[in-house]
Amino acid sequence: MNNTITDKRGYLKLSRLETLTDVVYGIVLWRIFVLIPKPGDTGFNGTSISSYVSDNLATFVLVIVAVAITIIYWLQNNVLFGNLEKTDGRHTALSILQLFTLLIFLTAIKVGIFLEASPPNRAFESGAAALMGLFAGLGFSYAVKNRRLLLPEVSDADARKLSIRIMAEPITAVFTLLFVFTPILWELSWLSYPVAVKILSRQKT
Repeated sequence: MNNTITDKRGYLKLSRLETLTDVVYGIVLWRIFVLIPKPGDTGFNGTSISSYVSDNLATFVLVIVAVAITIIYWLQNNVLFGNLEKTDGRHTALSILQLFTLLIFLTAIKVGIFLEASPPNRAFESGAAALMGLFAGLGFSYAVKNRRLLLPEVSDADARKLSIRIMAEPITAVFTLLFVFTPILWELSWLSYPVAVKILSRQKT
């Protein structure tokens, strides 16, 4: 009887966590939208769309990047939660920390676009990405251990593959920290994600 009550509470907690997550992502999208410069607010005196875009190019780049990242991580979140049957206090805490570090990561991207590119700014972005990926990985690893939060139909092999994909993200972000003093190498180092996946896959087998 107690286990049944606990499970029901876990189902309700997962539903509430999903709602909270959707609300946060909704707010993020709204905040991104309000970043789009309005001609009346920017003192724009041009006569064409092209000049309007060119005058605010950095802002538009930020908006495009931020929207893309928001979509990617919202879809990832759906995949992770879609494999869960319920949640508990520890998993919820890790999920909320992941959401918070997502906001920090978006701030880091904004800093990188609007401020002069420098090693500290690149390190800020890499560090924020590493934390975000770390909390995502810890949360899912906790859910997978002993199948404590997984749906019955999710196989151990599928859960392991997903864990590897998630944990490869913070490893890649940490790797990029080695190249913050060299802009080109720092950009290219983000492409090491597939290598991290392969290395983790070999260690797990």
